[in-house]
Amino acid sequence: MSKIKLTTNFEVSRIVHGHWRLADWHLNNQEIIKLIEQSIELGITTFDHADIYGNYSCEKLFGDAIALKPALRKEIQLITKCGIKLTSDKFPSRKLNHYDYSFNHIISSVENSLKNLKTNYIELLLLHRPSPFFNPEEVAKAFEVLKKSGKVLHFGVSNFTPQQFEMLNTYTDEKLVTNQVEISPLCLEHFDNGNIDYFLQKKINPMAWSPLAGGQLLNPTTEKEQRIFNTLTKIANNLNIDSIDTLIYAWLLKHPAGIIPVVGTHKIERIKNAVAASEVNLSLEQWFQIYTASTGNPVP
Repeated sequence: MSKIKLTTNFEVSRIVHGHWRLADWHLNNQEIIKLIEQSIELGITTFDHADIYGNYSCEKLFGDAIALKPALRKEIQLITKCGIKLTSDKFPSRKLNHYDYSFNHIISSVENSLKNLKTNYIELLLLHRPSPFFNPEEVAKAFEVLKKSGKVLHFGVSNFTPQQFEMLNTYTDEKLVTNQVEISPLCLEHFDNGNIDYFLQKKINPMAWSPLAGGQLLNPTTEKEQRIFNTLTKIANNLNIDSIDTLIYAWLLKHPAGIIPVVGTHKIERIKNAVAASEVNLSLEQWFQIYTASTGNPVP
């Protein structure tokens, strides 16, 4: 599995391992370590987190495990996110889900992530979602402090539009290196809202969360999902691909925007299916067969 450069001096694995559901996997420390090591052996060295995952528990689960084998830290890159404040039993005074991109919250969120992940630095910090209440000057100030302290090496966003991305970039000395958005054959939103064109224009490699559409593409229930599933099945059979998920990842990897799928599973066979996508020779016509199965219409 190759790596991909987000900047001249920062690269991540071509596929990222997502830990959104780590708390649901019910793994002990040794099982988490084994999963990390198996991922590294497959070439996946970048791990995606967020402060809120697992009701604010996933970062600590990961950190507690890796602290038992600290040598692994030098082999991996950590991503985490901040900015969403969820109502939670851990924050009883909080009455409403909301966003907070104040200087103080960004700094304190990173401090908590560092503590939970048992590390002194994070390779990449993402702002989790755009907010209608957003002061880019405060964000830029927080980024500057975190960069100078060595606590965060690079910065990006998640779920931002091109205009929101560009707006923040005009305020920050450290330019944003990626935007993590939802992309799958079921979700073509960013082909339509200008994001994919913007990524190509600015030479930004996006990360794709939920590349399997939360499993909906593997277990279709709607007419659209079934149409995509049938197309994927036909192409997979033609290419002698055993798993549809491998084909879905190949569809993402083929795009010239350099899309980086975030794979959210603890099952090693499913991770291997994702890695196998790099060997799939998907034709342009087959790529469009999947695309048009999603839109329901041939290209004009």
